[in-house]
Amino acid sequence: MNPAQAVQRFAHARVARLATVREDGSPHLVPFVFELRGDNIYAVVDDKPKRTQNVMRVANIRRDPRVSVLVDHYEEAWGKLWWIRADGEARLVEEGEDRDFVIRVLTGKYPQYLEQPPSGPAIVIHVTQWRFWPQG
Repeated sequence: MNPAQAVQRFAHARVARLATVREDGSPHLVPFVFELRGDNIYAVVDDKPKRTQNVMRVANIRRDPRVSVLVDHYEEAWGKLWWIRADGEARLVEEGEDRDFVIRVLTGKYPQYLEQPPSGPAIVIHVTQWRFWPQG
């Protein structure tokens, strides 16, 4: 896979894993839905069942914006395995036109948001580095 193919596969994935850094320096990993546009990954804290909108990923990003996002594919035929990781810096957008833009972008990929619009903060991740395997 070359860099362009890696980014294309990443963009077409329906779910990824978001890694943030906890206060004690340990990783915090959660699945999330997203949209990739250029060098930015867009997500939002939505209203799927959660104990609170003040989820750990939000607190972690507020304190330390460094994040990693992983998309992977597994098959029993190991020659078909691949993974792609986007490392970057995240920021939270709690209101206004920028948050509205994120919701519009996500609704294009996940029409479920039309029926249940997200109420939490948007997350914008600026990708600073792509890593992937296999390289070829």
